[in-house]
Amino acid sequence: MLPVTAPDRSSPVDGPVAVLVNPSAARRRHRDLLPDLVRRLSAAGRPVRLLDAGTAAEAEAACHAALADGAGALVAVGGDGTVHRALQAVAGTTVPFGVVPAGTGNDFAADTGAPADPVAAADAIVVALRAGRSRPVDLARLTGADGTTRWFGAVLAAGFDAVVNERANRMRWPRGPRRYDLAILVELARLRPRRYTLRLDGVPHEVDAVLVAVGNCASYGGGMRVCPAADPTDGLLDVVVGGRFDRRTLLRVKPRIYRGTHVGHPLVRSYRARTVQLSAEGITTYADGERALELPLTATATPTALRLLH
Repeated sequence: MLPVTAPDRSSPVDGPVAVLVNPSAARRRHRDLLPDLVRRLSAAGRPVRLLDAGTAAEAEAACHAALADGAGALVAVGGDGTVHRALQAVAGTTVPFGVVPAGTGNDFAADTGAPADPVAAADAIVVALRAGRSRPVDLARLTGADGTTRWFGAVLAAGFDAVVNERANRMRWPRGPRRYDLAILVELARLRPRRYTLRLDGVPHEVDAVLVAVGNCASYGGGMRVCPAADPTDGLLDVVVGGRFDRRTLLRVKPRIYRGTHVGHPLVRSYRARTVQLSAEGITTYADGERALELPLTATATPTALRLLH
């Protein structure tokens, strides 16, 4: 995987604005807006450079290259997946970052206060660039058993939702959202609690669980408030664990996640920590909706790791 951006990389005051665009985000719903968005971003008085990327790996590489070439700001136009790729380059630097929410899931943008409308978000970024204004927010740093490091901004899924995503990504049929629906049915039929070992700031916890989420922000999956109390400015990670749910109970509780009221269920426990060590057998995690690291891993709250434009 690509290395983490060096933390001492600084941002040229008048450097160009690098823009990572996912034209397929939200099933191309905002594709016709892209020329206008780019035009609006150029109103900041700096050159705008669109980054050329056909795959997720190319997107990350393009963002790293743009910062190495002196970009003065990085803007992601797309959903949480696009943001996730850009974060791998800009996290831990002083290069300011803006989000134009144009995806199916825009949880990081929503939870950090970006306007929901893409045009309004682009205009807010321009105002911030002109004023030289950005504000710090936290990110989470993941470290795998082999030393691989990744960043995430919203939520790390390490339970049922991660298992469903992993199955859906292995399936060749059907295509589109029906593949995810089928993966849910398959994994519901196989549902069983797994034994997790958590160390929260060094304190061990052994739990049998179906749902496990680690949140820098509150939401994932397009507005599901799985970690409803998470705050990306408090220097902490929220950990929400859903215990020994059977299929019927899980199906009853899952809709409550959109309101964040699931945390009141007797089988749900919430924790808060700076460092979360998490292990279980057979789990590949998903961060910001993107395939991340296999367990075991360590998630570390990293205060003010990002300078946000809006």
